[in-house]
Amino acid sequence: LFKESNGTNDSCAATCQVDRLQSEPESIRKWRDEQKERLEQLDANSRKQEAEWKEKAVKELEEWYARQDEKLQKTKASNRVADEAFYKQPFADVIGYVAAEEAFVNDAEDIFPGTEWERVAQLCDFNPKSSKQAKDVSRMRSVLISLKQAPLVR
Repeated sequence: LFKESNGTNDSCAATCQVDRLQSEPESIRKWRDEQKERLEQLDANSRKQEAEWKEKAVKELEEWYARQDEKLQKTKASNRVADEAFYKQPFADVIGYVAAEEAFVNDAEDIFPGTEWERVAQLCDFNPKSSKQAKDVSRMRSVLISLKQAPLVR
């Protein structure tokens, strides 16, 4: 029944604690009890508040996922409509790029050594004023033009 702990048994430690509590003034004992109750109450309130926050977070997360799914579905639908409209317009400006790419693929059968840069140049828009890009691509354009005019020799 009696277990040894640091050279003294538990009954002696319990007796010492009881003696210490009995030798404490009543005001300190009362304060300690009030403090213990107050801390228990604070712990209970914090657990309750934490549970409420978790519930609220789960609800907000579900709502967020629903909104994201709705946005995704709308985007998919608008992309489908845009794709259909894109392929129904045979001579739109954007289609020109697709037509150039298709011509590039169709001309892939006519591959001759030294014509690689000419085929790349077919896909590039070398007119700087008609370029719709916001970035400065003049250096890349000049490199491609120079490679088209004087291809690398292996």
